[in-house]
Amino acid sequence: MRPEGGLPCKAEAEEQVSRGAMAAGGLSRSERKAAERVRRLREEQQRERLRQVSRILRKAAAERSAEEGRLLAESADLVTELQGRSRRREGLKRRQEEVCDDPEELRGKVRELASAVRNAKYLVVYTGAGISTAASIPDYRGPNGVWTLLQKGRSVSAADLSEAEPTLTHMSITRLHEQKLVQHVVSQNCDGLHLRSGLPRTAISELHGNMYIEVCTSCVPNREYVRVFDVTERTALHRHQTGRTCHKCGTQLRDTIVHFGERGTLGQPLNWEAATEAASRADTILCLGSSLKVLKKYPHLWCMTKPPSRRPKLYIVNLQWTPKDDWAALKLHGKCDDVMRLLMAELGLEIPAYSRCQDPIFSLATPLRAGEEGSHSRKSLCRSREEAPPGDRGAPLSSAPILGGWFGRGCTKRTKRKKVT
Repeated sequence: MRPEGGLPCKAEAEEQVSRGAMAAGGLSRSERKAAERVRRLREEQQRERLRQVSRILRKAAAERSAEEGRLLAESADLVTELQGRSRRREGLKRRQEEVCDDPEELRGKVRELASAVRNAKYLVVYTGAGISTAASIPDYRGPNGVWTLLQKGRSVSAADLSEAEPTLTHMSITRLHEQKLVQHVVSQNCDGLHLRSGLPRTAISELHGNMYIEVCTSCVPNREYVRVFDVTERTALHRHQTGRTCHKCGTQLRDTIVHFGERGTLGQPLNWEAATEAASRADTILCLGSSLKVLKKYPHLWCMTKPPSRRPKLYIVNLQWTPKDDWAALKLHGKCDDVMRLLMAELGLEIPAYSRCQDPIFSLATPLRAGEEGSHSRKSLCRSREEAPPGDRGAPLSSAPILGGWFGRGCTKRTKRKKVT
């Protein structure tokens, strides 16, 4: 008797014919067609068997019939494969879940973190999108993150980025640097909020650029232009010219954003030299609000050439799993602002309030030249509401999609095109 799932007699005959023709040194057109039919038939049978086994596995063991039990026994390899797929899916699902420590447990962990901060000889802070969510800037891999929504086929919208202000976490980091408890900050964020919090330029490495800075790469050294508006309106992946020109040499200016799939080559504001130097000197690293899925790919930031016993101690604050959790001396599951508020209280330090009128960006900014006023349509930062144009005063945060620029096009390039039927 032919076993279940085997080829029917006609297919077996066709396969024998095709093998004989191959042994004879080649296949005719009709033989190639017969061989292709055999291949497709096998694939369809395999898919049908996979569907059958999958349906049976979804049933409770007590609900399966004797015939279904025999089918599972005959399909041990498929059962193992499907069970492995299920475990991987569940594992990925758990990694995307946000977990919060119990309040008392979190306070205990913060006390341990405070001790590490006090005793650190050289503390470097790595920051990700999670420290800016309190400023209404979405993260990437959280439940409502950019990549998460796009993978679900949902549209992405964001508040007007010009309305964002440094968060409690940004201001806490600035105070820790002032107190010489933090030596350097390495950030993946392009929102410019570390700069606007008062952190010195020399103390920041913005590895993926800054939305407020455009540069002339023809001038040596590169000439920077800090603006009070998002300079990336016309830029995108592999297209970085902003539409304005250098005041000195007349060359087209470019933004500083490093998109996914690009390699950052600019000296500033990326400041890779300072980042790698800080990592090599660090005895403690504090990661705030980062999934670390991108940062883990930069081996120089983790001192991987050093033996494990000589690598810096790692402390992670994030609601979700990160690929560095197993390396961490301590993992704190909590929102960055909540953890930093507790940490600053434990250290006995006051968190400075952000003041827009004292925002450093206004003293660093280069004004547009005559004729350049129409070179952008993004809302400009103002020291106060009174300075804003009449139409902008008191305007609520917009939830409309941000089109173009580092945020807009950086997101839309990941959307899948719908198939035309």
